[in-house]
Amino acid sequence: MTFRTCLALSAALIVACSPAKDDEKETTTFELPTAFPSTYKPMPSVTTLITNASIIDGTGDASSANSVLVVDGRISAIGTDLSADGATVLDAGGRFITPGIIDIHSHLGNYASPGVNAHGDGNEITSPITSEVFAEHGVWPQDPGFDEALQGGVTTLHILPGSANLFGGRGVTLRNAPSRTVQGMKFPDAPYTLKMACGENPKRVYGSKGGPDSRMGNVAGYRKNWIKAAEYKKKIEDGDEPTRNLQLETLAGVLNGDILIQMHCYRADEMAQIIDLSKEFDYKITTFHHAVEAYKIGDLLAENGTCAAMWADWYGFKMESYDGILENIPFVHAAGACAMIHSDDAMNIQRLNQEVAKARANGNRAGLDISKAEAWTWLSTNPAKALGILDETGTLEVGKRADMVLWSGDPFSTFSRPDQVYLDGALLFDREAGLKPQSDFRLGTEIAR
Repeated sequence: MTFRTCLALSAALIVACSPAKDDEKETTTFELPTAFPSTYKPMPSVTTLITNASIIDGTGDASSANSVLVVDGRISAIGTDLSADGATVLDAGGRFITPGIIDIHSHLGNYASPGVNAHGDGNEITSPITSEVFAEHGVWPQDPGFDEALQGGVTTLHILPGSANLFGGRGVTLRNAPSRTVQGMKFPDAPYTLKMACGENPKRVYGSKGGPDSRMGNVAGYRKNWIKAAEYKKKIEDGDEPTRNLQLETLAGVLNGDILIQMHCYRADEMAQIIDLSKEFDYKITTFHHAVEAYKIGDLLAENGTCAAMWADWYGFKMESYDGILENIPFVHAAGACAMIHSDDAMNIQRLNQEVAKARANGNRAGLDISKAEAWTWLSTNPAKALGILDETGTLEVGKRADMVLWSGDPFSTFSRPDQVYLDGALLFDREAGLKPQSDFRLGTEIAR
């Protein structure tokens, strides 16, 4: 039927037959292309019942449970004096069980050991805008640092590009499991992240390379590229099918809510400005990293649902990190915001439980009353939340992955170390039995003996 024929019909049919106006154009939902899928498969596990344990379950509340049952790699039951026919039973003898530690800020694999120039794959220092790069493409799965982190209780870690650029590239969340490929370590269905950086680093690196050369230039650089990303996303949604652009694809993924912002930022005033910037372009800052002055804006972080990933006591090593305090993490927590620890270091990742113990003690000396159960959320629960994987890991709850650490003593003690570490219910580290991961790179070398 032609439009001319429609004119002779009823008004209702005329409306139905009329050409669509511009504002009635059909839209296409923006979807990120899929590439480099996870091939991670949990290692074989047996039905395991751990009894007579002191349990910190990661929910933030004190637990009266003393038993955990693991079936097919997941928490099947957690309670008091459980029993299970056919299960391998481990009497914890009163030792502590916690969720596996999640490090939200690591460069393992991208800056692998040994620390030589050939292993420097964490910063693409060729442009202040490198949102097209993926951290996983620089990860070396044979990095011995993964082995050491597992022996420190780290079961999941988030690998980020470095902080040289305004937009540094995509981060990737990994299972801390032996693998020949990075795809074999990728956490299934974990959201991608985008590393951004504010402050001194971008202007220092690019000041003599065409800019930005100031904090003003930093913010202008973000805004110009968010404008491009919004236009790119709209073209796709309008069905215009623009030429594929990897930089804008990542930024449009942020605007669409599929990619989570993880932003290097130290100063409180800059974090506040970045939150304003996110509102201008309608995206969310998931986490500020380092966040040495987060204690000044804990209420603002809580109001905006933005987390802060911090060190226990690293500050003062450059001007933007000068105004740190030992109570940073506990004060952010006390303000009702999402607080957590991070390593950003191949050595620090091996003892993150001690870092949290220091932060909790400093907060309580300042008059706070933070329980061990609350403080443990800084190690597993809140990092899982900030990575979009809390429905899978981060707490010991029925249905979740059995990522667990059995400690030699109180995990808030300097003298305690993991005795056993489970990943998806599989025992990957057993101190007493001598079971431990060992990178192929170390086999036959003096360090492995």
